[in-house]
Amino acid sequence: MKRSLEHIEYKEDTEVLAKFAKALGHPTRIAILKHLENQSCCFTGDLVEILPISQSTVSQHLKELKNAGLIQGELKPPKIKYCIHQENWEIAKTLFQEFFN
Repeated sequence: MKRSLEHIEYKEDTEVLAKFAKALGHPTRIAILKHLENQSCCFTGDLVEILPISQSTVSQHLKELKNAGLIQGELKPPKIKYCIHQENWEIAKTLFQEFFN
């Protein structure tokens, strides 16, 4: 079987769905999103208190979720306040629903 070296072009929705799916690929990130979904916003320290992991690990997971666009952060020195990115959250729910139907 001959393999192609050409780049595969995917539909934009497919790439966005894959980005969201990758961000959801760790149980801690899912726990963070579930917590944020029930709060208007929270600080990193709040998550450290409810999750049995270090602050640096929580920060890494927040970074992944933020890079995927599922959450947004607002600098409130010396802390960062995080909340669900509502527009992207709705897009993610729609894309996953379409994928599973």
